[in-house]
Amino acid sequence: MINETHHSSLLSWVASANTPEAEFPIQNLPFCVFRNAGSSEPFRVGVAIGDAIVAPTALGALPGIDPIAREASLACAAPSLNRLMALGPLRWRALRLALSQGLREGSPARATLEPTLIKISQAEFDLPARIGDFTDMYTSIDHAINVGRLFRPDNPLMPNFKWLPCGYHARVSSIGISGQRFVRPTGQLMPPGAVTPIVAPTRRLDYELELAIWIGTGNALGEPIALDAADQHVFGFGLLNDWSARDIQAWEYQPLGPLLSKNFATTVSPWVVTTEALEPFRVAWHRAPDEPQPVGYLESSANRGQGAFDIGLEAWLLTEQMAAAGSRPHRLSATSFRHNYWTVGQMVAHHTVNGCNLCPGDLIGSGTQSGPGPGESGALIEITEGGKRPVALENGESRTFLADGDTVIFRGRAQRAGFRGIGFGECVGTVLPARS
Repeated sequence: MINETHHSSLLSWVASANTPEAEFPIQNLPFCVFRNAGSSEPFRVGVAIGDAIVAPTALGALPGIDPIAREASLACAAPSLNRLMALGPLRWRALRLALSQGLREGSPARATLEPTLIKISQAEFDLPARIGDFTDMYTSIDHAINVGRLFRPDNPLMPNFKWLPCGYHARVSSIGISGQRFVRPTGQLMPPGAVTPIVAPTRRLDYELELAIWIGTGNALGEPIALDAADQHVFGFGLLNDWSARDIQAWEYQPLGPLLSKNFATTVSPWVVTTEALEPFRVAWHRAPDEPQPVGYLESSANRGQGAFDIGLEAWLLTEQMAAAGSRPHRLSATSFRHNYWTVGQMVAHHTVNGCNLCPGDLIGSGTQSGPGPGESGALIEITEGGKRPVALENGESRTFLADGDTVIFRGRAQRAGFRGIGFGECVGTVLPARS
């Protein structure tokens, strides 16, 4: 699926897209929903190029444009990506190609596209799509083992973990765009040694480093999506922080799983990096011979050959004290999505094997991403071993869990020799004090 849009030699007439460190070179072209900051104008679909956003609807005015690409560009005349998502991969690819050609150095389309540019720094963002449903997965074996050992040292994994991608139905209404500021949640929790629960603000607030998986075309109710067809239903990827109140979670999660510990806030990045843009960063997916092998609907040679993605992920912490002093944030962890126990295709195939119908704009969280090595844990509960080993920060502060005023920053980047690296922007959220 690698094509001319991925060539590392491509340059753009938007000069900021051509620097080696650019997150949004012409090989990326992620989508967003934006407007001019501080304005009352309606939100609209945009595409990032360098340090700017271009309006894809302008392509419709170009003479000789592919009719399929024109149809897709017109679908961008909307306050969300849902209309474009519903059109399917043929039109997604045609639009991406037309954008790539129009933004290339020397393109005659510059005269049409350049007047639509605004600086990213001058924009504000909305959620990329109208989200009908949100499923959060639990698919990193390293995360599952690290957390499981805290509660079940002799048997950290649940019996089903190696047989299916675990997940639960999550809350849509509290999903916010990067920059989200949320109040520390209050709930029922059972203090150690107590016999009666109390109602109090969480004392063990945590982040979870995840990828957002955005569904494009859906499936009819009762018609599962086959594993090798799953990629045709995934529009793209972003960053996601599934904030978690660990003390509330520990008390409530049995028998039906998390509720108040997860539904108070989820933060997503504004950028949706398309599945097509990530084609060069596919890697083989591996399941060791001595591990349980996937059952039929979760197994294929194509999934083993290139079902995983090598996407680097980082979590950073900026405390209120750091921000006041003008200090840089502290990196807490760095890992790669390639370590995940289950692929995105397997998540989609499992989600629909019972006939569940996914819809354009539905959101799937990858689950917390942790790797096998030191410094690769995707949540504080792992890093601090449940609060027993505080993290020492560069300015002399320490953390076991998040404090009021803390800002958590996620970053992502995919890189491979011979191709331009592409970024995911940032996913940023800040903790506010609990309501008195």
